Amino acid sequence: MRAVLTAILAAGLVGCAGVPTSKTVEVPSAVPAQIAAELLKIGPIVAPPPTEKLYAPLAEREPYAGVQVRRDVRYGTDARNLLDVFTPVKPQANQPVLVFVHGGAFMRGERRTGDSPFYDNIMLWAVRQGMVGVNMTYRLAPAHPWPAAQQDIQSALKWVRENIAASGGNPQRIILMGHSAGAAHVAQYLAHPQFHVVPGSGLAGAVLLSGLFDPSTAESNPPLQAYFGKDAAQYPARSAVPGLVAAKVPLLLAYAELDPQDFHTQSEQLNAALCQAGQCPGLYKLMGHSHMSEIYSINSADKTVGNLMKQLVDRVR
Repeated sequence: MRAVLTAILAAGLVGCAGVPTSKTVEVPSAVPAQIAAELLKIGPIVAPPPTEKLYAPLAEREPYAGVQVRRDVRYGTDARNLLDVFTPVKPQANQPVLVFVHGGAFMRGERRTGDSPFYDNIMLWAVRQGMVGVNMTYRLAPAHPWPAAQQDIQSALKWVRENIAASGGNPQRIILMGHSAGAAHVAQYLAHPQFHVVPGSGLAGAVLLSGLFDPSTAESNPPLQAYFGKDAAQYPARSAVPGLVAAKVPLLLAYAELDPQDFHTQSEQLNAALCQAGQCPGLYKLMGHSHMSEIYSINSADKTVGNLMKQLVDRVR
């Protein structure tokens, strides 16, 4: 199974320059059988609490062996302009940097809640892969609609570029990762040059997990309207799709089998646009996973998502 998975991932990540494909690659499930059965019971919905209960026993707990954590570092003036930095206890110089942007339906979400192991798990994965991890929070809708999150990402990336070398990070090798609403925010940052911290985005790559990329074709609902506004006439100009095509930044694009349908459709639409422009990134459907399990599984024995991420990191390292 491992050899088959490696071959699938390698072929998909070649993209249009080598093996042109616009087809979705179904990545075989590595979800533990008991958890897989529970995810099926939960169904294709966004369900953080019951999914966290399934994955929390699999996650590392503090203190983290070999990892140094700096919490609540301020990168801007708002109360939510905070980030955590994860490094090896003995950092090396010029390590790639993984910056994570959490989800939460545009209106909620934290980089960490209480003693939850999430989303420290993503930062721990980064350190175990020879990277520096940065986990950020940002302003939320409806008090802070579009483009507040993109402005916050810009500010956070400015902080990273100016400060991360002191923690062993390479400011020229930043990978920006988002999940759910976080993936939408990452896509918006990439797509609209006015938010770029430097010309060309300042990114070596981006990870987009189960995001919404075009508000004009996405399901219209209160969270979407809270961030992008109720005037749908503004949505085409706020689509990330044309800008992502123009950005030409290496991408990892994936969604979960048990995602709500809109996440399937949005990822497929973005992939089709990229492939039409000759930039197929490879689109991955994570079989057996749900909207939340895909992100909670990172740094566990289920290496499905981690292997995909490592493929991208290795390309831009």
